[in-house]
Formats: sequence, structure tokens, C-alpha cells
Amino acid sequence: MTTSPPRTSHLAVRGFVFSAVAAAGFSAKAIFIKLAYLAAPIDAVTLLALRMLFSLPVFLVVAWHHARDDSQRGLDRHDALLIAALGLVGYYLSSLFDFMGLQYLSAGLERMILFLYPTLTVLLSALFLGHPITRAHLRALALCYAGIGLVFLHELPDHPAHLWLGAGLVFASTLSYSIYLTGAGHAISRIGSQRFTAWSMVAASGLTLTQFALTHPLAALLQPTRIYALALGMAVFSTVLPVFALSAAIRLLNPGKTALIGSLGPIATLFMAWAWLNEPVSTIQLVGSAMVLAGVWLIGRVRRPVPARA
Repeated sequence: MTTSPPRTSHLAVRGFVFSAVAAAGFSAKAIFIKLAYLAAPIDAVTLLALRMLFSLPVFLVVAWHHARDDSQRGLDRHDALLIAALGLVGYYLSSLFDFMGLQYLSAGLERMILFLYPTLTVLLSALFLGHPITRAHLRALALCYAGIGLVFLHELPDHPAHLWLGAGLVFASTLSYSIYLTGAGHAISRIGSQRFTAWSMVAASGLTLTQFALTHPLAALLQPTRIYALALGMAVFSTVLPVFALSAAIRLLNPGKTALIGSLGPIATLFMAWAWLNEPVSTIQLVGSAMVLAGVWLIGRVRRPVPARA
């Protein structure tokens, strides 16, 4: 008599696959951006507008699908304000600062700085929600920022003019996303994960395209074919697929296991940057990355982990 594998095992494998797809997609975003900057003289706002233009139809379809679902309650004014505010902070400002920062620093360092978001979420939760900061938190914070400092000082002699600016912009992106995470739990519990994600991405896309329309001529969207290909790839593989793969992974596994798999993102970015951008991978970078990952892992042990950073 043959027995089939337990259903829980099958679901765990699916959850792992979805989580790995999300981590790889989010990690590849910096590679697409850097390749676009190398391919043509395009600015951050135009590139971000192209990314949103290509991904917006999918999010509109998902939002429309949920709007037609009679089993879900309708969105009220409070929900709309939550979506607009968190879409502004979590996807619009965070993406804009990230795209701007990648003009000045390596993809590997960018992903490491972005991965500091759990540390900022801990600090924001302590500041605004009254959550305590323990000694374990302090040790984890020290380890994370020591790792970033190690890599930053290692790269500083090669990019003395712009590294501070790039790191500051990416840190602003990380702070924006951390503010979003601090407030997103309430919105997700009210609205639902996929519906909230779809509508907040629609809101962020509208803000991005409005900024583009106010600051750029429409002709700026006329770009070489390679730029369109990279923007489309970023929209599909580093926006739409990972966003929904992450949601599925959390549903099949749990936030802790999903975040653990997602923590491989900075290492994946280092090696993708080495393969596609010829960015060197040094021992200092690997040590610094390991310190940041260890610090984030320690934070996850004393606080419920949050999903991987987009």
C-alpha cells in the first residue's frame, strides 16, 4: 500500500518556492536599475515612471477583482486614507529614494542598507507604539550597523564624492519603508493583504506618474528599446511576481520562515552584481553582510519578523 506525502510537506515546499522567488525578485531590482543607468542617460523619476507604467495594469486588475467580490466589505474613507498614506510612504517615497540612491553606490551596498529595515522598525515601534527595546535588540542593532559601517568604509576610498549622498538616499528609502511597516499591520487587518497591496501600489503609481507629468515632458518616456526591456523586466520580475509570491509564502509558511529565506537577499544581490555588473565581491563585503544578516536574525528571535524588503 502506497502513501502520499503529507499535505503539510507539500505546502511547505510550495511556500519555500514562493519565498525564494520573492527574495530573488526583490534582490534583482537593483541589478535592473543599475543596468538601465549604464544603458542610457535616464534619470530616476523617468525610470521609476516606466516601472510603474508596466506594473500598474496588473495591480489595477487585482484591485478590480477584489472590488467585484461581494463577500468583502467595501472600502470606506478611513481605508482610502490609509491606502493613500501608506502607499505614499511605503512604495512611492521608498522607491524614489532607492532609485535616486542607486545612481551613486553599488548594488551590493544598496541591498545591505535596505535590509536594515527591521532595525528601524524596532526603533519606530519603541518611539511611537511604546514597544520595549531589550538588550538583545541593542546587541542586534550594534551588529547590523557595525556591518554596514565596515562595508561603507571599505567602499568610501573608491567613491569619496557620492557615496555619502547615495547611502543617505537609500537609508531614507529604508526609513520610509520602515514607517510603512510600522503602520501597515492595521491596514492589512482591515483591508486584506492582497487587496491592500494592490490598492497601495495603484496609489503609489498615481503619485509617481503625477510627479513625472509635473517635472518632465511626455517625450522623456521615449527611450531606447533596452531601457523598455529592463523596465518591463523590473516590473514583472522585481515588482509584480515577488509582491504576490511573498503574500503566498506568508500564507503557506509564516512571517518568520518567510523572512528567514528572504534574508538571503543581500548575499544574492552581491553575487548578481558581480555576475551582471562586474562589481567585485570582497571578503569585507561578505563579512559585513554576514554581520547585518546575523543582526537581523537576532532581531527576529526577540520580535515577530517582518516580510522581506521590496
